[in-house]
Amino acid sequence: MLDFLAYLEFERGLSRNTLEAYRSDLLQLGAFLGRRGVDAVDVQHADLSAFLSPRKSQRLPQVLSRDEIARLLSAPKGTDPAALRDRALLELMYACGLRASEAIGLDVRDVDLTLGVLRARGKGSKERLVPIGREAVSATKAYVERGRPSFVGLGDEPHLFVNRRGGGLTRQGLYKIVQRHARAVGLEDRMSPHTLRHTFATHLLAGGCDLRSLQEMLGHADIATTQIYTHLSAERLKDAYFKAHPRATSG
Repeated sequence: MLDFLAYLEFERGLSRNTLEAYRSDLLQLGAFLGRRGVDAVDVQHADLSAFLSPRKSQRLPQVLSRDEIARLLSAPKGTDPAALRDRALLELMYACGLRASEAIGLDVRDVDLTLGVLRARGKGSKERLVPIGREAVSATKAYVERGRPSFVGLGDEPHLFVNRRGGGLTRQGLYKIVQRHARAVGLEDRMSPHTLRHTFATHLLAGGCDLRSLQEMLGHADIATTQIYTHLSAERLKDAYFKAHPRATSG
């Protein structure tokens, strides 16, 4: 197992979180095989199938409607530095489908507001370019010009999003920002930073974006991961249909 994990880390360049997930899965498999009295070198297809079969069906992620995302993005009020930062953070995460780690990992030089594009560093340190929408460009520009300097002063902090002390924003800090504004508009029970990424993907598909382009923008290595959003879109369409059609549920 250690040789395999070393291969994944040093040759494949997978992230620490991904390596930990593989390690956990392998330990579970080892324990399962031990209970069946099967040595790892003698494992058969049937053993692997028995290990995988009990898994529950994949749960569809939470997604906000267009009205709900508009309420959330308008939650940071005022023009003080914290409000400018929070507005830019929420707009950029929704505009680009960023993971929490990607958002807090952004450096100032990763965002080109003139071209309207940013460089995100995803899993396995893989980089990708993602377009930035007009509203997110405007909010980020306001933050960079009028908000961020109040936090960093004359310091040389490279991170785009910083806390009140001028240091890079942490994952916990990001979570608190998202929750605070979600609570202000009554969405706290449905919100996490990842909800913005799910909402980005679902809204793009609903607007006609093709699956391959969405895969590239999300930074998914496998398009099968991206396909969950087609299922999500289908479920939302079905829900809207059965709520709206007068004969959809008639007997």
